[in-house]
Amino acid sequence: MAPTLAGPRDHGLFGCVLALAAALRVLVMLGYDTARLYWYDSFTYLNTAVHLRPQGAFHPAGYSWFLWALRPFRSVELVAGVQHAMGLAVGVMIYLLLRRRSLPAWGAALAAAPVLFDPAFVRLEHAVLSDTQVIFLLVAALLVLMWRGEVSTRAAAVAGALLALAGLTRTATVPLLGLAALYLLLRRTAWQARWRATLALVAAGALPLAAYAGWYAQHHGRFALSGSDGVALWARTMTFADCSVIKPPADQAALCPNGTVLDAASEYVWDPRASLNRLPGDRFTHNDLARAFALRAIAAQPLDYLREVVRDTSLAFTWEPVAHPKRMSPTTAFQRGSWPLPSGQPLVEQVRKEYDPDIRGMRSVEPFASILAAYPYPWFLHGTLFGVLLLAGGAGVVLRPRPALLPWSFAVFLLVAPVAALDFDHRYVLPAIPVACVAAALAVRRPAPRRGSGYPRGYDHVARTEASVNGSRAS
Repeated sequence: MAPTLAGPRDHGLFGCVLALAAALRVLVMLGYDTARLYWYDSFTYLNTAVHLRPQGAFHPAGYSWFLWALRPFRSVELVAGVQHAMGLAVGVMIYLLLRRRSLPAWGAALAAAPVLFDPAFVRLEHAVLSDTQVIFLLVAALLVLMWRGEVSTRAAAVAGALLALAGLTRTATVPLLGLAALYLLLRRTAWQARWRATLALVAAGALPLAAYAGWYAQHHGRFALSGSDGVALWARTMTFADCSVIKPPADQAALCPNGTVLDAASEYVWDPRASLNRLPGDRFTHNDLARAFALRAIAAQPLDYLREVVRDTSLAFTWEPVAHPKRMSPTTAFQRGSWPLPSGQPLVEQVRKEYDPDIRGMRSVEPFASILAAYPYPWFLHGTLFGVLLLAGGAGVVLRPRPALLPWSFAVFLLVAPVAALDFDHRYVLPAIPVACVAAALAVRRPAPRRGSGYPRGYDHVARTEASVNGSRAS
Protein backbone atom coordinates (compact mmCIF):
# COMPACT_ATOMS: atom_id res chain seq x y z
CA MET A 1 0.00 0.00 0.00
CA ALA A 2 1.35 3.44 -0.89
CA PRO A 3 1.71 5.97 1.90
CA THR A 4 -1.24 8.33 2.22
CA LEU A 5 -1.16 12.01 2.95
CA ALA A 6 -2.33 13.35 6.28
CA GLY A 7 -5.43 15.41 6.89
CA PRO A 8 -5.52 19.23 6.67
CA ARG A 9 -4.58 19.66 10.33
CA ASP A 10 -1.21 18.04 9.74
CA HIS A 11 -0.32 20.62 7.08
CA GLY A 12 -0.74 23.70 9.27
CA LEU A 13 2.99 24.38 9.45
CA PHE A 14 3.38 24.33 5.70
CA GLY A 15 0.25 26.42 5.34
CA CYS A 16 1.96 29.16 7.35
CA VAL A 17 5.15 28.77 5.29
CA LEU A 18 3.19 29.02 2.05
CA ALA A 19 1.31 32.09 3.25
CA LEU A 20 4.59 33.84 4.06
CA ALA A 21 5.99 32.89 0.64
CA ALA A 22 2.87 34.27 -1.04
CA ALA A 23 3.17 37.48 0.97
CA LEU A 24 6.77 37.84 -0.21
CA ARG A 25 5.64 37.60 -3.82
CA VAL A 26 2.87 40.13 -3.29
CA LEU A 27 5.49 42.46 -1.86
CA VAL A 28 7.64 41.94 -4.97
CA MET A 29 4.69 42.75 -7.24
CA LEU A 30 4.17 45.95 -5.24
CA GLY A 31 7.87 46.75 -4.98
CA TYR A 32 8.52 46.87 -8.74
CA ASP A 33 6.32 48.71 -11.21
CA THR A 34 6.52 46.10 -13.98
CA ALA A 35 8.12 42.79 -14.89
CA ARG A 36 11.87 42.71 -15.49
CA LEU A 37 12.81 42.43 -19.16
CA TYR A 38 16.31 41.55 -20.30
CA TRP A 39 17.93 42.51 -23.55
CA TYR A 40 17.79 40.60 -25.63
CA ASP A 41 16.46 37.30 -24.26
CA SER A 42 13.09 38.57 -23.02
CA PHE A 43 12.32 40.31 -26.29
CA THR A 44 13.26 37.24 -28.32
CA TYR A 45 10.85 35.15 -26.27
CA LEU A 46 8.08 37.72 -26.67
CA ASN A 47 8.68 38.13 -30.39
CA THR A 48 8.50 34.37 -30.88
CA ALA A 49 5.25 34.29 -28.88
CA VAL A 50 3.72 36.74 -31.36
CA HIS A 51 4.94 35.09 -34.55
CA LEU A 52 5.14 31.45 -33.35
CA ARG A 53 8.19 30.35 -35.27
CA PRO A 54 11.30 28.58 -33.95
CA GLN A 55 14.26 30.84 -33.35
CA GLY A 56 17.40 29.91 -35.25
CA ALA A 57 19.79 30.59 -32.38
CA PHE A 58 19.68 29.81 -28.66
CA HIS A 59 16.07 29.70 -27.52
CA PRO A 60 13.58 26.96 -28.40
CA ALA A 61 9.94 27.99 -28.41
CA GLY A 62 8.66 26.22 -25.29
CA TYR A 63 8.62 29.31 -23.09
CA SER A 64 7.22 31.42 -25.92
CA TRP A 65 4.20 29.08 -26.08
CA PHE A 66 3.48 29.99 -22.47
CA LEU A 67 3.79 33.69 -23.36
CA TRP A 68 1.54 33.13 -26.37
CA ALA A 69 -1.17 31.67 -24.09
CA LEU A 70 -1.10 34.90 -22.05
CA ARG A 71 -0.85 37.21 -25.06
CA PRO A 72 -4.59 38.12 -25.14
CA PHE A 73 -4.11 39.94 -21.82
CA ARG A 74 -1.27 42.07 -23.31
CA SER A 75 0.48 42.38 -19.95
CA VAL A 76 3.97 41.34 -18.92
CA GLU A 77 2.92 42.09 -15.35
CA LEU A 78 0.41 39.24 -15.64
CA VAL A 79 3.22 37.00 -16.91
CA ALA A 80 5.16 37.78 -13.74
CA GLY A 81 2.10 37.15 -11.58
CA VAL A 82 1.48 33.73 -13.14
CA GLN A 83 5.15 32.85 -12.73
CA HIS A 84 4.99 33.79 -9.05
CA ALA A 85 2.08 31.34 -8.72
CA MET A 86 4.21 28.70 -10.48
CA GLY A 87 6.98 29.31 -7.95
CA LEU A 88 4.56 28.68 -5.11
CA ALA A 89 3.34 25.55 -6.90
CA VAL A 90 6.90 24.22 -7.07
CA GLY A 91 7.16 24.55 -3.29
CA VAL A 92 3.83 22.75 -2.87
CA MET A 93 4.93 19.90 -5.15
CA ILE A 94 8.18 19.42 -3.22
CA TYR A 95 6.27 19.37 0.06
CA LEU A 96 3.64 16.89 -1.17
CA LEU A 97 6.24 14.56 -2.68
CA LEU A 98 8.28 14.44 0.51
CA ARG A 99 5.23 13.96 2.72
CA ARG A 100 4.21 11.14 0.42
CA ARG A 101 7.68 9.72 0.94
CA SER A 102 7.31 9.65 4.75
CA LEU A 103 8.99 12.91 5.76
CA PRO A 104 7.52 14.82 8.68
CA ALA A 105 5.85 18.15 7.99
CA TRP A 106 8.75 20.23 9.26
CA GLY A 107 11.27 18.32 7.10
CA ALA A 108 9.20 18.61 3.95
CA ALA A 109 8.59 22.31 4.58
CA LEU A 110 12.30 22.89 5.16
CA ALA A 111 13.17 21.23 1.84
CA ALA A 112 10.67 23.48 0.04
CA ALA A 113 11.92 26.65 1.74
CA PRO A 114 14.74 27.59 -0.71
CA VAL A 115 12.50 27.77 -3.76
CA LEU A 116 9.87 29.63 -1.74
CA PHE A 117 12.09 32.23 -0.05
CA ASP A 118 15.37 32.59 -1.94
CA PRO A 119 15.40 36.02 -3.66
CA ALA A 120 17.15 34.49 -6.67
CA PHE A 121 14.09 32.34 -7.41
CA VAL A 122 11.61 35.12 -6.72
CA ARG A 123 13.49 37.57 -8.95
CA LEU A 124 13.43 35.06 -11.81
CA GLU A 125 9.70 34.61 -11.34
CA HIS A 126 9.36 38.37 -11.80
CA ALA A 127 11.35 38.35 -15.06
CA VAL A 128 10.36 37.39 -18.58
CA LEU A 129 12.78 34.47 -18.66
CA SER A 130 12.28 30.72 -19.08
CA ASP A 131 13.84 29.56 -15.78
CA THR A 132 10.66 29.37 -13.68
CA GLN A 133 8.89 27.30 -16.32
CA VAL A 134 11.84 24.89 -16.54
CA ILE A 135 11.89 24.42 -12.76
CA PHE A 136 8.12 23.92 -12.64
CA LEU A 137 8.15 21.27 -15.38
CA LEU A 138 11.11 19.35 -13.92
CA VAL A 139 9.68 19.21 -10.40
CA ALA A 140 6.27 18.21 -11.81
CA ALA A 141 7.91 15.36 -13.74
CA LEU A 142 9.74 14.25 -10.62
CA LEU A 143 6.49 14.31 -8.64
CA VAL A 144 4.72 12.13 -11.20
CA LEU A 145 7.56 9.60 -11.39
CA MET A 146 7.97 9.29 -7.63
CA TRP A 147 4.39 9.60 -6.39
CA ARG A 148 3.78 5.86 -6.24
CA GLY A 149 6.04 2.89 -5.72
CA GLU A 150 4.86 1.46 -9.04
CA VAL A 151 5.14 3.86 -11.98
CA SER A 152 2.14 3.20 -14.21
CA THR A 153 2.26 3.50 -17.98
CA ARG A 154 0.06 6.59 -17.79
CA ALA A 155 2.25 8.27 -15.18
CA ALA A 156 5.36 7.51 -17.21
CA ALA A 157 3.79 9.04 -20.31
CA VAL A 158 2.82 12.19 -18.39
CA ALA A 159 6.36 12.48 -17.01
CA GLY A 160 7.81 12.01 -20.49
CA ALA A 161 5.63 14.79 -21.87
CA LEU A 162 6.63 17.10 -19.01
CA LEU A 163 10.33 16.39 -19.60
CA ALA A 164 9.86 17.02 -23.32
CA LEU A 165 8.27 20.40 -22.57
CA ALA A 166 11.20 21.17 -20.28
CA GLY A 167 13.57 20.28 -23.12
CA LEU A 168 11.65 22.54 -25.49
CA THR A 169 11.98 25.31 -22.93
CA ARG A 170 15.72 24.79 -22.36
CA THR A 171 17.50 22.29 -24.58
CA ALA A 172 20.11 21.46 -21.92
CA THR A 173 17.44 19.48 -20.05
CA VAL A 174 16.67 17.06 -22.93
CA PRO A 175 19.08 14.33 -21.65
CA LEU A 176 17.04 14.14 -18.43
CA LEU A 177 14.60 12.06 -20.45
CA GLY A 178 17.31 9.42 -20.76
CA LEU A 179 18.09 9.57 -17.04
CA ALA A 180 14.42 9.07 -16.23
CA ALA A 181 14.21 6.12 -18.63
CA LEU A 182 17.28 4.53 -17.02
CA TYR A 183 15.70 5.04 -13.59
CA LEU A 184 12.57 3.17 -14.68
CA LEU A 185 14.60 0.31 -16.14
CA LEU A 186 16.61 -0.12 -12.93
CA ARG A 187 13.61 -0.33 -10.64
CA ARG A 188 12.95 -3.57 -8.75
CA THR A 189 9.63 -4.37 -10.34
CA ALA A 190 8.39 -6.92 -12.85
CA TRP A 191 10.31 -6.52 -16.08
CA GLN A 192 7.12 -6.25 -18.15
CA ALA A 193 5.95 -3.28 -16.06
CA ARG A 194 9.40 -1.70 -16.26
CA TRP A 195 9.52 -1.96 -20.03
CA ARG A 196 5.97 -0.68 -20.52
CA ALA A 197 6.64 2.34 -18.33
CA THR A 198 9.99 3.02 -19.98
CA LEU A 199 8.57 2.80 -23.50
CA ALA A 200 5.67 5.08 -22.54
CA LEU A 201 8.08 7.65 -21.08
CA VAL A 202 10.39 7.58 -24.10
CA ALA A 203 7.56 7.72 -26.62
CA ALA A 204 5.74 10.56 -24.85
CA GLY A 205 9.01 12.47 -24.60
CA ALA A 206 10.50 11.74 -28.00
CA LEU A 207 7.43 12.50 -30.11
CA PRO A 208 7.11 16.19 -29.11
CA LEU A 209 10.87 16.64 -29.49
CA ALA A 210 10.83 15.06 -32.95
CA ALA A 211 7.80 17.12 -33.99
CA TYR A 212 9.51 20.32 -32.89
CA ALA A 213 12.72 19.36 -34.70
CA GLY A 214 10.66 18.83 -37.85
CA TRP A 215 9.05 22.25 -37.40
CA TYR A 216 12.52 23.74 -36.89
CA ALA A 217 13.72 22.05 -40.08
CA GLN A 218 10.90 23.65 -42.06
CA HIS A 219 12.13 27.09 -41.05
CA HIS A 220 15.90 26.57 -40.87
CA GLY A 221 16.65 23.52 -43.02
CA ARG A 222 18.10 21.46 -40.19
CA PHE A 223 16.48 18.77 -38.01
CA ALA A 224 17.36 20.15 -34.59
CA LEU A 225 15.98 21.92 -31.52
CA SER A 226 18.23 24.98 -31.84
CA GLY A 227 21.02 26.35 -33.93
CA SER A 228 23.50 27.24 -31.24
CA ASP A 229 24.81 24.00 -29.74
CA GLY A 230 27.98 24.04 -31.83
CA VAL A 231 28.66 27.72 -31.19
CA ALA A 232 28.22 27.21 -27.43
CA LEU A 233 30.52 24.18 -27.31
CA TRP A 234 33.11 25.97 -29.44
CA ALA A 235 33.10 28.86 -26.93
CA ARG A 236 33.61 26.32 -24.11
CA THR A 237 36.81 25.09 -25.78
CA MET A 238 38.28 28.56 -26.23
CA THR A 239 39.52 28.60 -22.64
CA PHE A 240 41.88 25.66 -23.28
CA ALA A 241 42.12 24.86 -27.00
CA ASP A 242 45.63 24.43 -28.37
CA CYS A 243 45.60 23.95 -32.13
CA SER A 244 49.14 22.56 -32.12
CA VAL A 245 47.65 19.61 -30.23
CA ILE A 246 44.25 19.56 -31.95
CA LYS A 247 45.65 19.77 -35.50
CA PRO A 248 42.31 20.76 -37.09
CA PRO A 249 41.72 20.42 -40.85
CA ALA A 250 41.94 23.54 -42.98
CA ASP A 251 38.23 24.41 -42.82
CA GLN A 252 38.28 24.33 -38.98
CA ALA A 253 41.62 26.08 -38.50
CA ALA A 254 39.96 29.48 -38.77
CA LEU A 255 38.21 28.72 -35.46
CA CYS A 256 41.43 28.30 -33.50
CA PRO A 257 42.16 30.79 -30.69
CA ASN A 258 43.49 33.98 -32.24
CA GLY A 259 45.09 35.57 -29.18
CA THR A 260 41.90 37.10 -27.80
CA VAL A 261 41.76 36.23 -24.09
CA LEU A 262 38.48 36.66 -22.23
CA ASP A 263 37.64 35.84 -18.62
CA ALA A 264 34.73 33.45 -19.29
CA ALA A 265 33.95 30.94 -22.02
CA SER A 266 30.53 32.45 -22.77
CA GLU A 267 32.15 35.77 -23.65
CA TYR A 268 33.63 34.21 -26.80
CA VAL A 269 30.13 33.79 -28.26
CA TRP A 270 29.57 37.55 -28.46
CA ASP A 271 32.97 39.24 -28.52
CA PRO A 272 33.64 40.55 -32.05
CA ARG A 273 37.36 39.83 -31.64
CA ALA A 274 36.83 36.07 -31.20
CA SER A 275 37.82 33.97 -34.20
CA LEU A 276 34.29 32.69 -34.90
CA ASN A 277 32.92 36.22 -35.05
CA ARG A 278 35.54 37.24 -37.60
CA LEU A 279 34.20 34.78 -40.15
CA PRO A 280 31.82 36.18 -42.78
CA GLY A 281 28.12 36.01 -42.01
CA ASP A 282 26.24 35.47 -38.77
CA ARG A 283 27.98 33.39 -36.09
CA PHE A 284 25.17 30.84 -36.03
CA THR A 285 25.54 30.07 -39.73
CA HIS A 286 28.82 28.39 -38.70
CA ASN A 287 27.18 26.23 -36.03
CA ASP A 288 28.04 22.86 -37.64
CA LEU A 289 31.65 23.87 -38.27
CA ALA A 290 31.97 25.14 -34.70
CA ARG A 291 30.62 21.86 -33.34
CA ALA A 292 33.06 19.83 -35.41
CA PHE A 293 35.99 21.92 -34.12
CA ALA A 294 34.78 21.68 -30.51
CA LEU A 295 34.41 17.90 -30.58
CA ARG A 296 37.85 17.57 -32.12
CA ALA A 297 39.30 19.83 -29.41
CA ILE A 298 37.66 17.87 -26.59
CA ALA A 299 38.85 14.57 -28.06
CA ALA A 300 42.41 15.91 -28.35
CA GLN A 301 42.49 17.57 -24.90
CA PRO A 302 40.02 15.68 -22.67
CA LEU A 303 41.82 16.44 -19.41
CA ASP A 304 41.99 20.15 -20.19
CA TYR A 305 38.28 20.14 -20.96
CA LEU A 306 37.51 18.28 -17.73
CA ARG A 307 39.66 20.72 -15.74
CA GLU A 308 37.76 23.71 -17.09
CA VAL A 309 34.38 22.10 -16.38
CA VAL A 310 35.35 21.19 -12.81
CA ARG A 311 36.83 24.63 -12.14
CA ASP A 312 33.79 26.51 -13.37
CA THR A 313 31.33 24.14 -11.68
CA SER A 314 33.06 24.77 -8.35
CA LEU A 315 31.92 28.41 -8.56
CA ALA A 316 28.46 27.21 -7.53
CA PHE A 317 29.70 26.36 -4.03
CA THR A 318 31.46 29.57 -2.96
CA TRP A 319 30.41 31.29 0.25
CA GLU A 320 30.02 34.61 -1.57
CA PRO A 321 28.97 34.82 -5.23
CA VAL A 322 31.83 35.12 -7.71
CA ALA A 323 31.46 37.49 -10.65
CA HIS A 324 31.67 35.31 -13.75
CA PRO A 325 32.31 36.92 -16.16
CA LYS A 326 33.79 39.84 -14.28
CA ARG A 327 31.49 42.36 -15.96
CA MET A 328 28.56 40.77 -14.11
CA SER A 329 27.60 41.86 -10.59
CA PRO A 330 25.92 38.92 -8.83
CA THR A 331 23.60 40.01 -6.08
CA THR A 332 22.25 38.18 -3.04
CA ALA A 333 19.25 40.38 -2.33
CA PHE A 334 16.42 42.43 -3.82
CA GLN A 335 17.65 45.67 -5.35
CA ARG A 336 16.41 49.23 -5.49
CA GLY A 337 16.80 51.42 -8.54
CA SER A 338 15.73 51.54 -12.17
CA TRP A 339 16.55 49.30 -15.09
CA PRO A 340 15.83 51.06 -18.40
CA LEU A 341 15.38 49.30 -21.71
CA PRO A 342 17.94 49.82 -24.47
CA SER A 343 17.13 52.70 -26.78
CA GLY A 344 17.08 52.55 -30.55
CA GLN A 345 16.31 48.84 -30.76
CA PRO A 346 13.63 48.02 -33.36
CA LEU A 347 12.82 44.73 -31.63
CA VAL A 348 11.80 46.56 -28.45
CA GLU A 349 9.36 48.76 -30.34
CA GLN A 350 8.01 45.79 -32.29
CA VAL A 351 7.34 43.76 -29.14
CA ARG A 352 5.78 46.80 -27.45
CA LYS A 353 3.43 47.19 -30.40
CA GLU A 354 2.54 43.51 -30.80
CA TYR A 355 2.57 42.07 -27.27
CA ASP A 356 2.18 44.75 -24.60
CA PRO A 357 2.00 48.49 -25.36
CA ASP A 358 2.92 49.25 -21.73
CA ILE A 359 6.33 47.53 -21.89
CA ARG A 360 8.93 49.73 -20.18
CA GLY A 361 12.01 49.57 -18.05
CA MET A 362 11.50 48.41 -14.48
CA ARG A 363 11.95 50.61 -11.42
CA SER A 364 11.53 49.97 -7.71
CA VAL A 365 8.59 51.44 -5.80
CA GLU A 366 8.78 52.76 -2.24
CA PRO A 367 8.19 51.90 0.55
CA PHE A 368 7.93 48.30 -0.62
CA ALA A 369 11.37 48.25 -2.26
CA SER A 370 13.05 49.29 0.99
CA ILE A 371 11.30 46.47 2.82
CA LEU A 372 12.51 44.03 0.18
CA ALA A 373 16.05 45.42 0.33
CA ALA A 374 16.10 44.67 4.06
CA TYR A 375 14.91 41.10 3.51
CA PRO A 376 17.70 38.78 4.78
CA TYR A 377 18.52 35.63 2.87
CA PRO A 378 22.21 34.68 3.06
CA TRP A 379 23.94 33.64 -0.14
CA PHE A 380 25.56 30.53 1.29
CA LEU A 381 22.15 28.88 1.62
CA HIS A 382 22.45 28.12 -2.07
CA GLY A 383 26.23 28.35 -2.38
CA THR A 384 28.13 26.36 0.21
CA LEU A 385 25.00 24.71 1.60
CA PHE A 386 24.08 23.63 -1.91
CA GLY A 387 27.30 21.60 -1.96
CA VAL A 388 26.36 20.05 1.38
CA LEU A 389 22.94 19.11 -0.01
CA LEU A 390 24.56 17.42 -3.01
CA LEU A 391 26.90 15.49 -0.73
CA ALA A 392 24.00 14.39 1.46
CA GLY A 393 22.03 13.31 -1.59
CA GLY A 394 25.06 11.43 -2.92
CA ALA A 395 25.44 9.62 0.39
CA GLY A 396 21.77 8.71 0.17
CA VAL A 397 22.29 7.27 -3.30
CA VAL A 398 24.99 5.00 -1.88
CA LEU A 399 23.19 4.01 1.30
CA ARG A 400 19.57 4.14 0.18
CA PRO A 401 19.62 4.43 -3.60
CA ARG A 402 15.99 3.81 -4.48
CA PRO A 403 14.39 7.02 -3.17
CA ALA A 404 17.26 9.47 -3.72
CA LEU A 405 18.75 8.31 -7.03
CA LEU A 406 16.45 10.09 -9.49
CA PRO A 407 16.38 13.58 -7.92
CA TRP A 408 20.10 13.46 -7.13
CA SER A 409 21.03 12.47 -10.69
CA PHE A 410 18.77 15.26 -11.97
CA ALA A 411 20.48 17.77 -9.68
CA VAL A 412 24.01 16.79 -10.67
CA PHE A 413 23.17 16.86 -14.36
CA LEU A 414 21.43 20.25 -14.11
CA LEU A 415 24.49 21.64 -12.36
CA VAL A 416 27.19 20.26 -14.65
CA ALA A 417 25.54 20.18 -18.09
CA PRO A 418 25.35 23.95 -18.69
CA VAL A 419 29.01 24.31 -17.70
CA ALA A 420 30.05 21.43 -19.95
CA ALA A 421 28.05 22.80 -22.87
CA LEU A 422 29.00 26.48 -22.51
CA ASP A 423 29.85 28.09 -19.19
CA PHE A 424 28.96 28.64 -15.55
CA ASP A 425 26.17 31.06 -14.72
CA HIS A 426 24.63 31.56 -11.27
CA ARG A 427 21.23 31.60 -12.94
CA TYR A 428 21.80 28.19 -14.48
CA VAL A 429 22.48 26.67 -11.04
CA LEU A 430 18.99 27.45 -9.75
CA PRO A 431 17.06 24.58 -11.44
CA ALA A 432 19.35 22.11 -9.68
CA ILE A 433 18.59 23.41 -6.19
CA PRO A 434 14.96 22.22 -5.73
CA VAL A 435 15.73 18.67 -6.89
CA ALA A 436 18.90 18.65 -4.77
CA CYS A 437 16.73 19.54 -1.76
CA VAL A 438 14.43 16.62 -2.55
CA ALA A 439 17.37 14.22 -2.87
CA ALA A 440 18.95 15.38 0.39
CA ALA A 441 15.64 15.14 2.25
CA LEU A 442 15.07 11.60 1.00
CA ALA A 443 18.65 10.68 1.90
CA VAL A 444 18.35 11.72 5.55
CA ARG A 445 14.80 10.60 6.24
CA ARG A 446 14.33 7.82 8.76
CA PRO A 447 12.58 4.64 7.72
CA ALA A 448 8.99 4.21 8.79
CA PRO A 449 8.68 2.61 12.25
CA ARG A 450 6.73 -0.40 10.99
CA ARG A 451 8.02 -2.18 7.91
CA GLY A 452 5.29 -2.88 5.43
CA SER A 453 2.69 -0.81 7.24
CA GLY A 454 2.38 1.51 4.24
CA TYR A 455 2.20 4.59 6.45
CA PRO A 456 4.86 7.29 6.79
CA ARG A 457 6.39 8.45 10.04
CA GLY A 458 3.91 10.54 11.94
CA TYR A 459 0.96 8.41 10.78
CA ASP A 460 1.26 5.69 13.43
CA HIS A 461 -2.20 6.53 14.75
CA VAL A 462 -3.67 5.66 11.34
CA ALA A 463 -1.89 2.32 11.30
CA ARG A 464 -2.94 1.57 14.89
CA THR A 465 -6.55 2.50 14.14
CA GLU A 466 -6.63 0.25 11.09
CA ALA A 467 -5.07 -2.62 13.07
CA SER A 468 -7.63 -2.13 15.83
CA VAL A 469 -10.53 -2.15 13.36
CA ASN A 470 -9.20 -5.26 11.65
CA GLY A 471 -8.76 -6.97 15.01
CA SER A 472 -12.33 -6.15 16.00
CA ARG A 473 -13.62 -7.55 12.76
CA ALA A 474 -11.62 -10.72 13.26
CA SER A 475 -13.04 -11.24 16.72
